[in-house]
Amino acid sequence: MRLAPTLGSVAELDPAEKIKDLAATLASVTAVLDLEAMHTQIAELREQSADPELWSDQDNAQQVTRRLSSLESMVNKVNGISQRLDDLGVLYELAEAEDDTDTRAEADRELEQLRKEIGELEVRTLLNGPYDEREAIVSINSQAGGVDAADWAQMLQRMYLRWAERHGYPTEVYETSYAEEAGIKSTSFAVKASFAYGTLRGEHGTHRLVRISPFDNQNRRQTSFAGVDVVPMVEQSDHIEIDESDLRVDVYRSSGPGGQGVNTTDSAVRITHQPTGIVVSCQNERSQLQNKATAMSMLQAKLLARKREEERAELDEIRGDSVSSWGTQMRNYVLHPYQSVKDVRTGAETGNTSGVLDGDIDDFIDAEIRWMRSRERSGDN
Repeated sequence: MRLAPTLGSVAELDPAEKIKDLAATLASVTAVLDLEAMHTQIAELREQSADPELWSDQDNAQQVTRRLSSLESMVNKVNGISQRLDDLGVLYELAEAEDDTDTRAEADRELEQLRKEIGELEVRTLLNGPYDEREAIVSINSQAGGVDAADWAQMLQRMYLRWAERHGYPTEVYETSYAEEAGIKSTSFAVKASFAYGTLRGEHGTHRLVRISPFDNQNRRQTSFAGVDVVPMVEQSDHIEIDESDLRVDVYRSSGPGGQGVNTTDSAVRITHQPTGIVVSCQNERSQLQNKATAMSMLQAKLLARKREEERAELDEIRGDSVSSWGTQMRNYVLHPYQSVKDVRTGAETGNTSGVLDGDIDDFIDAEIRWMRSRERSGDN
């Protein structure tokens, strides 16, 4: 993947200078992360997790344990990288003293791996928006392109679920509406990990696929589109008033691929917020009541995101900004006549299309985060 280096060019430096350069970057990253504050939070969360009453509220308990695990993982990662940097200096000294090319090659590989991991930590420090720390709800809708678009929407769903799986992030599919011939009309799922929203919010927009259609008996090239929406999970501190009279609640029987029934009762719930036209659905829970509760939580999240966008627009109007928003089309996936995935906004590009579609999208996500922060610092919202 072609991306601009973020830690500076170190190819011309000797190993000791390279390690020193990385250590300086790690020190600045550590200062921003504020490990002392993290240790304080860890102690508080450990105390909460030891309270036997914690699990009387399952949702809160899971949130506490996930947050504790995330903080402990981050602290351990920083400490581990710091120790590996120290060990790397010794490894280079050993290679030099014994004139051992194999040891030198091993040290070079470790140096490159550390450079990558410190770069990832550097990106993590950019996730400082008001909702970046939240879990995320991802919605995907097929757009123009007929059956190919429905198939493309399902391919995107798999891509994001595989990305989450690669990182060990729990996911929960709330709703999937299957298309008649193949693929899906829409889906919504949660990524239940700290900073999932801040990490994924740059994925919002239209994703375009160009390929030879597997549904065309003449093997013609087809362009299809799918929309991705990412919103932060709501928390108890969020205040979005919803008037019950503004809601239309429909119940229906869940269905699977090809119209097959999943449940034998009308337990799936679809909620339409009539003033905004926002529609949310949930069919994964066992009861209608549980599905409605989950759908209401999704609606809260989407209304919260809408409120934030309205506030952003008001600030832009006050400032007199004339710069357009980030735009709708954000990534092109070309499988024919050549292999390429390219971000429209960041310019990040790779020819490894199979890897991307299997969830290897971290380089794209990192580039998006840096691009968004750069624009936000310059005032271009």
